[in-house]
Amino acid sequence: MNDSEFHQLADALMLTIEEALDDFDGDADIDYETNGGVMTLSFENGSKIVINRQEPLHQVWLATKAGGYHFTYQPDKGQHQQWICDRSGEAFFALLSQACSAQAGEAVSFG
Repeated sequence: MNDSEFHQLADALMLTIEEALDDFDGDADIDYETNGGVMTLSFENGSKIVINRQEPLHQVWLATKAGGYHFTYQPDKGQHQQWICDRSGEAFFALLSQACSAQAGEAVSFG
């Protein structure tokens, strides 16, 4: 993957998160802010989740209350091309949904 492809994939990931949070109709208030390739999700209880691009590594990193995760894009997953955690093998949106649900105190899903 070259830098341009990485940027397109990371931009698409961030846009998917923004759209899901804009459409979220739960009771929890989850705010987000993106600045310089870093997205911060802020929860009512004061906790945060940080998602950032690690451009030199072509990775996306996720920092949650429960821990940190590094994701590499896996294009060989058929129709389910996705970012996969280097350590656990879990998909990005599965881990993000778990972390957001825990920190929001209600179910949060990213499709």
